[in-house]
Amino acid sequence: MKIKDSLIKYVDAGYPIIYINSFEETKTDAIIREVMGGREGLEWNGAYGFCRFQTKQSFLEDKSLADTLKMLAADTELDRKFLVIKDAHLYLDDPLVITCLKEIALKISMEDDLDASVIIVSSQLKLPKELEKFITILEMDFPEQNEIREQIRSFADSQSISVSEALLEDMSMAFKGLTEFEIESLLASALSIDGTLSRQDLKLIHEQKRQMIMKSGILEMIPLKERPEDIGGLENLKSWLQRKAKVFQSINKALAYGVNIPKGVMIAGVPGCGKSLCAKVTAQMFDVPLLRLDMGKIMGKYVGESEENMRKAIALAEAIAPCILWIDELEKAFAGVNGSGNEVTVRLFGTFLTWMQEKTSSSFVVATANDITKLPPELMRKGRFDEIFYVGLPKAEERRKIFEIHIRKRRKQDLQSIDLAKLSSLTEGYSGADVEGVVIDAVENAFIDGCDELTTEYIETAIKNTHSLSEIMKESLTNLSKEYENRHFKSASR
Repeated sequence: MKIKDSLIKYVDAGYPIIYINSFEETKTDAIIREVMGGREGLEWNGAYGFCRFQTKQSFLEDKSLADTLKMLAADTELDRKFLVIKDAHLYLDDPLVITCLKEIALKISMEDDLDASVIIVSSQLKLPKELEKFITILEMDFPEQNEIREQIRSFADSQSISVSEALLEDMSMAFKGLTEFEIESLLASALSIDGTLSRQDLKLIHEQKRQMIMKSGILEMIPLKERPEDIGGLENLKSWLQRKAKVFQSINKALAYGVNIPKGVMIAGVPGCGKSLCAKVTAQMFDVPLLRLDMGKIMGKYVGESEENMRKAIALAEAIAPCILWIDELEKAFAGVNGSGNEVTVRLFGTFLTWMQEKTSSSFVVATANDITKLPPELMRKGRFDEIFYVGLPKAEERRKIFEIHIRKRRKQDLQSIDLAKLSSLTEGYSGADVEGVVIDAVENAFIDGCDELTTEYIETAIKNTHSLSEIMKESLTNLSKEYENRHFKSASR
């Protein structure tokens, strides 16, 4: 176990304060107990006050953390002891707590004959500036797939039920990103429903993951409704995604074969031409969850909070992998990094860039951008994304398909009688969103007029009353098109 090995290393090296960021206190206690060996364990927690680590037997039940630390800072009997502090984030804005922890850390650091360690265990990471240089952070890793597989096997054996290898593989993959406690609870819930473990229980797991994403407040799990046939055109992009989907659908076989895990794709270009739709369809193709990263929620008001939120979002996406991580309007998140960008934005960009370069998890990034000229050039260097596609205004055949999709969605019975070729020729310079808006207006007008069917004439009238994107943003679109051509980005359309 990585965290146990790291804890042994840091304790042996005499690091004064080790901060374990974890929700799983029971699992953390077990690891600390193994690392302690024959040394005595002291603990402070909100329920028992100052107590023995192993038994939770109170020494001083009503003593606050500040008073306990003040007493220990003056104590000369800390040698060969572990001090474990639970839920410290609730008290790390108390000046007395900070001062006493600093005093204890200095003693451990300066006195060669003092063998002691302070271990903070908390579900939230909160570091006072005064203690930063004394603290080493460890994070509890989510169980890996082989560990989850063993946990399911162990649970099934204890309940005398059998689980097929195929179900074991699917469940262990679905459980990724959940803690041991959550996995155990879900297995027990699944068993209580019908007395066994079955493929139906995967719904329970997916709901738990959705809850976990919601609780994070940073990522959002998007329901998958759109399908590849909902995209009119963009055949080059769809074909490329289908090839990547084959890797994701057999990820373990692909890795064994020597295939690199796909990193992601950037889809840039004209607003309203299907970039967001492509992100949603990618998750459908890959048959994995779609997580949307809202950069507005990343930005925190406290020092270091934004960077911590970014790390949490990345860690969550990696833990839940395989998944699609969708970052919409990327240029708004990192605009000004090479110019007027503030320090926080620069650090967030650095964190994201490093992760994109080095990541080995099966979290596939789909980044969409309207104006790529506002993005730092480092983001478009080879090795960050597998490919960058440019989405332009739809061509005639693509517009015909977009009309067909939106008419079929609303008035399928009228589709045969509508002249799609004529409508396509009348909408040169229209975006996909423009075409959809035309169909919506035409259907509404036909209904208000009491017409039994939607006709080509109604749609023609709606076209005449619509100002296309190429009219509204003519100069901007011309400049963007030239920029994408100069950069030799791959066209999403054939």
